[in-house]
Amino acid sequence: MSEICILGVDPGSSGAIALYWPSAPHTIIAEDVPTVDGAINPAALARRLEEARPSLAMVELVGAMPKQGVSSTFKFGVAYGLVRGVIGAAFIPMHLVTPGKWKKHFRLSSDKEEARALATRLWPAATCFSRKKDHGRAEAALIARYAAETMYADFRQGAAE
Repeated sequence: MSEICILGVDPGSSGAIALYWPSAPHTIIAEDVPTVDGAINPAALARRLEEARPSLAMVELVGAMPKQGVSSTFKFGVAYGLVRGVIGAAFIPMHLVTPGKWKKHFRLSSDKEEARALATRLWPAATCFSRKKDHGRAEAALIARYAAETMYADFRQGAAE
């Protein structure tokens, strides 16, 4: 069996992906989703996933936000569907988690700065969370870690069979 790598996804065109290896818990790779002209670049995302070869993906389950305009909602929905489609086309087992569920696991509020601060504490050597705008990277990393902490044993058992 090869080493397990978990993909965490904070969806949207300004979202992020993170790669986490439970066997190396102090290691994290978190980066913004690849974009072109302000939209997710599906070919670049597919290439990145092919390079990383994650064993499973945990994607934040999101919906329309109150007071968000129709155009913004549509753009967000397209980006969200695109991310899920690229993951599915890569045959990566995908699981969804609501923001409330993974944030409750880490005792976080909806304050994005809390997520960035926790990611910085969990991965002190990582530089990918250093800017205030890196909260999406932090959330993607925490989503991956949430998957490891709640599903890793089950996934490892299934892969061994």
